[in-house]
Amino acid sequence: MKKRLITNTNKIKFKPFDNYGKIFKGMDWHIITYNKMTGQGTYILKLKPNTRTPYHKHNDYEEFYILDGELIDKDNLKFKKGDFISFKPGTRHSSYTKKGCTLLVFMRKKNKLL
Repeated sequence: MKKRLITNTNKIKFKPFDNYGKIFKGMDWHIITYNKMTGQGTYILKLKPNTRTPYHKHNDYEEFYILDGELIDKDNLKFKKGDFISFKPGTRHSSYTKKGCTLLVFMRKKNKLL
């Protein structure tokens, strides 16, 4: 089928995360179907050890699946490999990783940096 996209996660190439017009240190991504203009789609996000995501607000639902590693949210709740997390619209937070992690991210609208 010409309209099917298969992504082999063992062979992807990551690029610096630049979703908001600048590069965020320690964050790399591989776009699968994500559209930077609409903020809709899917991508794989890799955070290097001791990386913090920028503080942001979710303008719609954002969901992600932890493929590897662990991510710690601002309330110190740890998300671990195999966890699927859903953030509701209006959620404000930042997360960090001590050991590094890889996430499969599903976006419905671009977040707003705060």
